[in-house]
Amino acid sequence: MSQNKPDADGHRGLVVNTASVAAFEGQVGQAAYSASKGGIVSMTLPIARDLAPLGIRVVTIAPGRATGTPGGEGEEGGVPQFTLWFWGSPGLFSTPLLAGLPEKVRNFLGQQVPFPSRLGDPAEYAHLVQALAENPMINGEVVRLDGALRMQP
Repeated sequence: MSQNKPDADGHRGLVVNTASVAAFEGQVGQAAYSASKGGIVSMTLPIARDLAPLGIRVVTIAPGRATGTPGGEGEEGGVPQFTLWFWGSPGLFSTPLLAGLPEKVRNFLGQQVPFPSRLGDPAEYAHLVQALAENPMINGEVVRLDGALRMQP
């Protein structure tokens, strides 16, 4: 990514990490999981600062309960000369992993989200990634994508 040709503002790329709201609201019995997601959140700003001289931004998305599947990598959304890297597990989103659960369980999980009271659609996650890619001033930030979900202990 550091070898990409910079655009007029010097931008070369964007790293999008996926954490979880568990970084902020760990549940009973999930100390290690919460700590691992907290590590992703905590490294966002320092790595953004480290990569800034190279024209590379770093952001993190923290969806609700992380139960999804890993994201891919590649160029996105017509942003010229940018490479997007993202990894992690999108949370309370309608993913292949959640599709394997009984409908009753999926409905219950969706009802835990205050608004909209449903599972997130992967296209909504992708839309946020696109918005982050298109806005060059968003750097070093963690964005919750959870419909106001707050996890219980």
